[in-house]
Amino acid sequence: MSQYIEIHPQNPQPRLIRQAVDIIQSGGVIAYPTDSSYALGCRIGEKNAVERIRRIRQLDDKHNFTLVCRDLSELGLYAKVDTSTFRLIKAHTPGPYTFILNATREVPRILLHPKRRTIGVRVPEHPITQALLEELGEPLMSVSLIMPGEKESLSDPYEMRDQLDHLVDLIIDGGMGGLEPSTVVSLTDSEPEVLRVGAGDPEPFERERA
Repeated sequence: MSQYIEIHPQNPQPRLIRQAVDIIQSGGVIAYPTDSSYALGCRIGEKNAVERIRRIRQLDDKHNFTLVCRDLSELGLYAKVDTSTFRLIKAHTPGPYTFILNATREVPRILLHPKRRTIGVRVPEHPITQALLEELGEPLMSVSLIMPGEKESLSDPYEMRDQLDHLVDLIIDGGMGGLEPSTVVSLTDSEPEVLRVGAGDPEPFERERA
């Protein structure tokens, strides 16, 4: 049975954040809120946890996982970013965007696109997410919490209890979440390309291409 804890969405309780991070550090899979929709997450390099997430979402190996980061200070370790790309990302973070970037050798192979060596990077603006990352001290590996056959993310923590019990180790109830996942923008080439329109406004990146 999954653990289930309620964390205040604006003032996360440190004791409960530490409890959640203990589960992550022990190789667990969690469902947690972000500034777009709820997500599934685990620690970097936890092969078994990554495979569990793939099974829950029914994902193949071509689906990009996302590095959910506390801020951009961790970006250079995991992604290859030039000055202009960094400035563009900085102008729109924290926020509901996922940026697809060329990965460095620090990213475990299991998390990469099998042909393109790319990785998604995200800096969410959500107090619970930020508290988890601060306590963990490293990025989370994540995907949006969209169940197989559905187009919208799960947003009701009580519904998550019904659908994810025994599938994840922890469900964090941070209140009702958004239905839309993050907007995905590829920055692997010279011009931005919006791959998915979600909670973030795509217009700034479409304007960059004009």
